[in-house]
Amino acid sequence: MIEARHLRVLRAVAAAGSFSAAARELGCTQPAVSQQMKALETSAGTPLLIRAGREMRLTEAGEALVRHAAGVLAGLTAAEEEVAAIAGLRAGRVRLVSFPSGSSTLVPAALAALRAAHPGTRVSLVEAEPPRSVEMLRAGDCDIALAFRYEGTRTEGARTDAAEDWGDLVARPLLADRLVGLVPETHRLAGKESVAIEELSQDPWIVGCPRCRSQLIEVCRSAGFAPRIDFATDDYPAVAGLVAAGLGVAVLPGLALQSVRTEGLRTVAVNPAVRREVVALTLPDLARVPAVAATLDHLERTAGR
Repeated sequence: MIEARHLRVLRAVAAAGSFSAAARELGCTQPAVSQQMKALETSAGTPLLIRAGREMRLTEAGEALVRHAAGVLAGLTAAEEEVAAIAGLRAGRVRLVSFPSGSSTLVPAALAALRAAHPGTRVSLVEAEPPRSVEMLRAGDCDIALAFRYEGTRTEGARTDAAEDWGDLVARPLLADRLVGLVPETHRLAGKESVAIEELSQDPWIVGCPRCRSQLIEVCRSAGFAPRIDFATDDYPAVAGLVAAGLGVAVLPGLALQSVRTEGLRTVAVNPAVRREVVALTLPDLARVPAVAATLDHLERTAGR
């Protein structure tokens, strides 16, 4: 196999005209130059240099190799400089996938801080709910996936599935996001700070994404009733608007409440408390990439605030 270091020596010999002159230019010994040229000719399978008096001349194969060496070495130098820039966070790219309430709360502040610290690092953002976001990470379609799972899904075997199994991934915990009850401001329980979920058993419900919907149904079932679901929408402002219009009650993640208007409704703590674990996921090899590691750090700091 032809090595870059041998190509550099060949170019020096071609330019200087002799092994000794090339050695002086390269800062090494004449025997070292001779040894590397022998190794290069062995790899090439043909003579590259012929001696003409005190000078060395290129064979036809040697001329071809020198001609290509310029482009090879220039490309290698450019690659080394780009890798050094990425390693030093002067450059780099991170593909981030986040669920909507994370996109509107955690992501903006984290990416603003990342850009201020490392302006050469570029981040792209696509929205997807888990488990789709986790599937994208495993498929190589993103570098970091913001995801969540509800408490208990890792220990209750009947509920654990591949979407909740993150054992092959690096999981950076961000926060525990408690679900909050929403009722119209004219609701009979609007003045309470907290309610038992069974107190809402006779109300119509407005539910969100499929995973959140399944979690609500399970919690209600544990409390002894099946919720009457009148509306289902993945759009959190729409959930809040429907509740404010008196069309039902709902529970939303605390993160989601930061990005919706609360006029016409009241928030109440719901018992038993339901929390979802919000994490940033990446692959083990990606966790060592400087730009990815820096993005994870800023997401964690933002969540901590």
